Amino acid sequence: MTNTKQVRRRQPGRIFPEFTIPPEELAKREAERNARGEKARVVFNRVRPELINDHYNWFMVIEPNSGDYFIDVEESGSEKKAREKYPQGWLVTFRINETGACGRI
Repeated sequence: MTNTKQVRRRQPGRIFPEFTIPPEELAKREAERNARGEKARVVFNRVRPELINDHYNWFMVIEPNSGDYFIDVEESGSEKKAREKYPQGWLVTFRINETGACGRI
């Protein structure tokens, strides 16, 4: 008895082609996301010097339109605080360190 495994090839194509997002809409969404990120980065750069010594590597969640920020040692804690005030808002997460990066490359 031979142990052969059949490999099924995936067919090219989308499962739901009617939900395809046009390239113009994708570009618009990316531009909006980048604009939110830049607004949040301005807030981050403004408050980082005040917080970096006492809260190094804590998480900071920023609501870019208002400039409000929420910090906590855990990412989930800072996001929870932000979601209490802005349940439907767009939020941007930073780490309070030299670069603001949250993960590893």
